[in-house]
Amino acid sequence: MKKKVRIGLVGAGFVSHIHINAFRQVIGIPVEVAGIYTRSRGEEFAQKYGIPRVYESYQQMLEDPDIDMVDICVPNIVHREVCIQAAEAGKHIICEKPLTGAFGENITNQEAGDFSRLDLYKEAMKNADAILAAAQRNKVKVCYAEDFIYAPVVVKTKRLLKQSGGSILEIRSEESHSGSHAAYSRHWNLAGGGSLLRLGSHPLGLAIHLKHFEGKLKYGKPINIKSVIADVATLTHTQAFKNSGKAWMVDKWDDVEDWATVVLTFEDGTKALINSNDTTLGGIVNTLDVYTTNSVIKCDMAANDAIKAYAPANEIFGDEYISEKIETKAGWTFPSPDEDWMRGYPQEMQDFVEAVYFGREPISDGELGRQVVQATYAAYLSAEQGKRIDLAELDADIDRNKEEESR
Repeated sequence: MKKKVRIGLVGAGFVSHIHINAFRQVIGIPVEVAGIYTRSRGEEFAQKYGIPRVYESYQQMLEDPDIDMVDICVPNIVHREVCIQAAEAGKHIICEKPLTGAFGENITNQEAGDFSRLDLYKEAMKNADAILAAAQRNKVKVCYAEDFIYAPVVVKTKRLLKQSGGSILEIRSEESHSGSHAAYSRHWNLAGGGSLLRLGSHPLGLAIHLKHFEGKLKYGKPINIKSVIADVATLTHTQAFKNSGKAWMVDKWDDVEDWATVVLTFEDGTKALINSNDTTLGGIVNTLDVYTTNSVIKCDMAANDAIKAYAPANEIFGDEYISEKIETKAGWTFPSPDEDWMRGYPQEMQDFVEAVYFGREPISDGELGRQVVQATYAAYLSAEQGKRIDLAELDADIDRNKEEESR
């Protein structure tokens, strides 16, 4: 058993701040964020959080024998590269969602309408499989940072499902808001997709995880996705939006969608409805509804009414944080007392550190990340072709074509 779990943090963006605060809340296990590598603001970030070492390169971090685990908080486009390098160096991995995708000029060197979503599916699955294979080859853990699985409302939902013994018939889950302001998110070759990949990863991960949980309880094995049908759109490109006057939401999307809906069919014939869009005003939507044969469970990871605040003007509350993605602090608002806890970040890092310390598997692992990637890119293919995509048939066709090409 290790004396301490030492973390190397990669990146200093928005989610890095959330992760380091979550590590500070781990209890019962000694853990230290021992170093950071980032292309900019490394010294500033390290000083703010008391991180003892700033590495000059990622390779220098990987060569440090004191680092047990790397926490990867960098853009999605480099997840495959940094995860594989970490695995080859024998470091356990925490990877922010999504695990990976299809990015770069080798896939998206044409206009968005001219490249095949089938090629994107193949590339995304190749990237996901490469990460998991490197981890298995080097006997390191992949902790897939899907924090919603650890949200208190979801943990309670699983306890209710276990106690009730009912069967899940339908899951409805959504993440939506008024749009990302990150410039990279507007371009497929940098982002790997639009609202479905950026936001839909959360509700997809929840739905897949809950059916895995149910299957293991009832049958000793997970219930996986059988098929996917989906539609996507860029609603801010429509004439209806352009005629509406002032834009209250992000509308600078290039070749990615800002609206998506996905229907999953699982192996047992049950369903999940997933929504994700960048066209919702009024704050972030993070919801989960579970309909079973003997119960209904409704969860909200974002909303709260424990605190209600009123201000006649936006500037009255100054820099004090209210809640994610609200457009104004004027009027009545619902300030979140502990948003990170409600979304499961401290609980997530507790599990990941315990997994390394005690040598067990994390609750949210690389295979879940892989299945989220698979469902996402199968959904893009479904939207392109206008039909249901059976995952087993799709993979069999891809394997058959590979064999024919190799002859």
